[in-house]
Amino acid sequence: MTTKEIAGKQVELDADGHLVNVNDWSDEVAKALALEEEITEINDKHMQVINFMRKEFETSGSVPSIRKITKQSGVNTKEMYSLFPGGPARKAAKIGGLPKPKGWI
Repeated sequence: MTTKEIAGKQVELDADGHLVNVNDWSDEVAKALALEEEITEINDKHMQVINFMRKEFETSGSVPSIRKITKQSGVNTKEMYSLFPGGPARKAAKIGGLPKPKGWI
């Protein structure tokens, strides 16, 4: 684990760059993490996915799969890849301040 200043606050990150404490997340942290993932602007669709994922995590304790995201969030698979290119579920989880699920590569 490493400690890093993101959006003016000290946060702990795991080896993959995900927040260790989901409560450290904020809109400002999301914007900073998005920039690290080469996403220059977070729009309403990004937030729709992120908010869905955070709510699912809060309810179930696990990060939803891309299948669940695309079936239940209102954002389809093509949009997911457009919003979060190069690994949409992983990037959305990271930007959303959620841990990397153990089964993901």
